[in-house]
Amino acid sequence: MLLKDYQGTLEDLEKANVLKPNNAFTLTNRGNAKIMLENYQGALEDVDKAYVLEPNIAFVLIAHAHINWGLNKYQVALETIDKFHLLEPND
Repeated sequence: MLLKDYQGTLEDLEKANVLKPNNAFTLTNRGNAKIMLENYQGALEDVDKAYVLEPNIAFVLIAHAHINWGLNKYQVALETIDKFHLLEPND
């Protein structure tokens, strides 16, 4: 069963970010939670930070492409997808 407590998730990720700032996985997950809360600009800011920190992690690349595509930033999304396919050619 999916609880869909995105606000609670976001609050937990805020706490995690205080304990360990600038963690790409925390930032990416926080961005994903913000998408679910329709805070697209906040999501983009978090995932952009994660992308700068870890530009070669598939999890970060997928989120970066997804958010940019959702914001109609198709060129950025496609460039990120291309980078993902270079790192993970069989995915």
